[in-house]
Amino acid sequence: MFGVFKKLSWFFKHYWKRYSFAIIALCTASAIGLIPPKVIGFTIDQIQFNTLTMELLQSIILIIIVLLTAHYTISFLWDYTLFGGAVILEKWMRTKLMIHFLKMTPTFFGKYRTGDLMARATNDLKAISQTAGFGVLTLVDSSIFMLMIIAMMGFTISWKLTLAALLPLPVMAFIMNKYGAAIHARFMKAQAAFGEMNNDVLESVRGVRVIRAFVQEEQELQRFGRMTEDVYLKNMAVTKIDALFEPTMKILVGLSYTIGLGYGAFLVFENQLTFGDLVTFNVYLGMLIWPMFAVGELINILQRGNASLDRVDATLNYKADVTNPEAAQELSSISQLDFEQVSFSYPDTNYNQLQDINLHVPKGATIGVVGKTGAGKTTFFKLMLRQYPGMKGKITLSGIQIDKLNLASLRSWIGYVPQDQMMFSKTIRENIQFGKLAATDEEIYRALDLAYFLNDLKQLPNGLDTEVGESGITLSGGQKQRLALARAFIKEPEILILDDSLSAVDGKTEAMIIKNLRNERKNKTTFIAAHRLSAVTHADHIIVLEQGRIVEEGNHEELMKNNGWYKHQYEQQQLEGTEV
Repeated sequence: MFGVFKKLSWFFKHYWKRYSFAIIALCTASAIGLIPPKVIGFTIDQIQFNTLTMELLQSIILIIIVLLTAHYTISFLWDYTLFGGAVILEKWMRTKLMIHFLKMTPTFFGKYRTGDLMARATNDLKAISQTAGFGVLTLVDSSIFMLMIIAMMGFTISWKLTLAALLPLPVMAFIMNKYGAAIHARFMKAQAAFGEMNNDVLESVRGVRVIRAFVQEEQELQRFGRMTEDVYLKNMAVTKIDALFEPTMKILVGLSYTIGLGYGAFLVFENQLTFGDLVTFNVYLGMLIWPMFAVGELINILQRGNASLDRVDATLNYKADVTNPEAAQELSSISQLDFEQVSFSYPDTNYNQLQDINLHVPKGATIGVVGKTGAGKTTFFKLMLRQYPGMKGKITLSGIQIDKLNLASLRSWIGYVPQDQMMFSKTIRENIQFGKLAATDEEIYRALDLAYFLNDLKQLPNGLDTEVGESGITLSGGQKQRLALARAFIKEPEILILDDSLSAVDGKTEAMIIKNLRNERKNKTTFIAAHRLSAVTHADHIIVLEQGRIVEEGNHEELMKNNGWYKHQYEQQQLEGTEV
């Protein structure tokens, strides 16, 4: 159960001064809180024996006021220090998770669904934070504070009465341990179900247009209802165990009260105890209620924190399958790019998505990559970006293998516009500045002009300050593609990859963008993958992929002389364009 503290030892060691101060202040405040009951008992005895004077009463009142003031001040300090540490831990863990997410490759995100990752970064981190805050409080109160109260009861009043009143404690410890094990198992299931529900909601929100288009609202509601019911039942299973803590504690505490009051009254009648001591003992017994409850709360919090920490650690311990080399080489400029016998298959597949790819790309060349759907075009680009491990053969930049280069350095040379454009829920300006943080409005307008977006910008209500909404929902597919192009253009990368990035624009717009590309990308390398072959006719070299192999290559004129797929596809598209 206490293993969660051991797992968090790295944090406690780093902030040992903060936690040492908080625990010492907490113990000091607890010790001060034990003095007033003793003073009250003393006062009652003075009244009983008719020895209380006005001077003594004034002194007693002054002592109590001083103790209460000290208790309040010290309690504020330990509360602020202890729970401030818990907030710091949550911040650290969330930062570690975010850094980890940014390092991960598509393999990781294929294993962990987005909703589950969100649950780990919210609910689970909150449970861990509670362990470092409320968990430490309950640990101290259920151990040190409880022992302090018992010591005061035993040493200053009566050990016989104290031991008799504490007889229910071993029973409580046994029951609480059983409850804790049950909570851990059920809480793990509840958190997993919450992650699944999170993911389902995220997919439904993102796909709301498709849901409406196919009139699937009722089916989605039913599916969501089943998932929420599952989450409800699993959380209710946790709550049922949680609900047993308080009644169990009340029964045991009530039993302690009964023993303390009954046996204590007997000792008073036998003149082994004063009436003031009995009152003080019962006040201490009342103070013992919270430490007893704290035992149950401690077990509850530690089991929840342990379950959540296990889930978060499982995520953080996932090793990136693409990492920086130990002795990374630096690249000052790019002269050429070469593929040498490159073959690749995705994890968990038993066939190659790319096979024996050989390609020489001189600096400044424009390369067209075409082929049927599923031919391997996107995979070809992902290998250049080192998104997957397990590649056979070599890809070299200026003679240096890309797996010998620093990942950030490699990707800084490349601008990538994928098939599915990602727009952030920010303004047009901020989305484009993602490609160049310090970009001025003048540079942004120029990039938008190159992407043929200026006319669209004039129609938007706030120009560059227009919010694009969640994932760019307020924009059309063509607008999102052109904004993504502008984001890549403003970066001015040495290698620009356009992965079917013109599919949602009309032929005229495509022609204008291609013209701008040819003018702006002189002496810089460009890769263009497209299903519409008119986008690559100007390319210096075109490769045709089929089942991961290069089956045709050459420039447009050379490929048109072959009686191959490229020629037939180009002629068919031209015919379809004429008919339209």
